[in-house]
Amino acid sequence: MTAFSAILKRDLRLARRAGAGAGLGLMFFLTLIAITPFAIGADQKLIARLAPALLWLAALLATLLGLDRLFQADDEDGVLDQFLLSDGSLTLLVLAKAIAHWLVTGLPLSLAAPMLGVMLAIEPQAMLPLMLSLLIGTPALTLIGLVGAALTISLNRGGLLLSILVVPTAIPTLIFGVAVAKAAAAGQDFTMPLMVLGGTTLFALAISPFAAAFALRQARQ
Repeated sequence: MTAFSAILKRDLRLARRAGAGAGLGLMFFLTLIAITPFAIGADQKLIARLAPALLWLAALLATLLGLDRLFQADDEDGVLDQFLLSDGSLTLLVLAKAIAHWLVTGLPLSLAAPMLGVMLAIEPQAMLPLMLSLLIGTPALTLIGLVGAALTISLNRGGLLLSILVVPTAIPTLIFGVAVAKAAAAGQDFTMPLMVLGGTTLFALAISPFAAAFALRQARQ
């Protein structure tokens, strides 16, 4: 078993045992969507217009759950130090942790989006593009959060600083994710914003693991 697959399986098991897996993210996601009509009224047209932005905002907030602990457990039990001293690639370690985080947060939320879209009166033709945009875009949210978690690892209570770092850098992903759903709901071509969204995720994939690994090494110096 490679170190990459071992870290991935370990993080998935820890998430399941700690109760921080798909259920927690989905419950947060569902709660936020369920209270929306009470907050803005029963105007179905208004809710439908706001729905893509609300779903993406909920996905961002759900992604932030547990990010401050992404490296803390490994830091506290010495796993991170062992990896830094070993010949293994720290970049692969952080990438495995990012994949595990997305599998228990971003993926379930993306698959549940059409059901929640019905609650928010989203146009039927926008359901599939909305789910597709979340599948493509939520990895970028996790990868951006990966860097923030690495930068705040030395802080005992870095959750607030982590949010301050992650939320502004995640805005382009949210903008193009919402643009996909809005274009689809209006019957327009959503290929361009979807391609830009995919490019954002690929850019984050190319940069974030290296940046997070560098930040972790700097924290030990």
